[in-house]
Amino acid sequence: FRAKTELQYSATVGMQAALVGAFVSSVQNALGSHSKGASGFLSRTGGTIGFFAAMGTAFAATESIVANQREKQDALNGVAGGCAAGFLAGIRARSIPIAVASCAVIGAAVGTFDIAGQSLRGEEEVLSYEEKKKRFFKQNP
Repeated sequence: FRAKTELQYSATVGMQAALVGAFVSSVQNALGSHSKGASGFLSRTGGTIGFFAAMGTAFAATESIVANQREKQDALNGVAGGCAAGFLAGIRARSIPIAVASCAVIGAAVGTFDIAGQSLRGEEEVLSYEEKKKRFFKQNP
């Protein structure tokens, strides 16, 4: 087990999530019809940036705090972090049932991802340079 610094990890993930929120906000601004122009990125849909940052920070803080308290690095930490982020999404919708359901769904999704090895592609093969070259280039029969 390797302890995580909660503040540094939370700030890093929060900033990364804010960048994703900025991208979503710019897409929302571009697709909406309004007279604000480019400033609508912050004035109309800028709350999306803060919401994404808050969800990322809540996820990272909860995950690292649970991991440090348990002194284990496993899927349960991700489940707790996902639940915190999902609950925050439900609170934004102003509904406790949605908050509880979001907690369960996002927690289960993150937990499943962690149990599966934290990869969407499965296990990665470790290939040497020669093996990669042999697979890439067409072989003469």
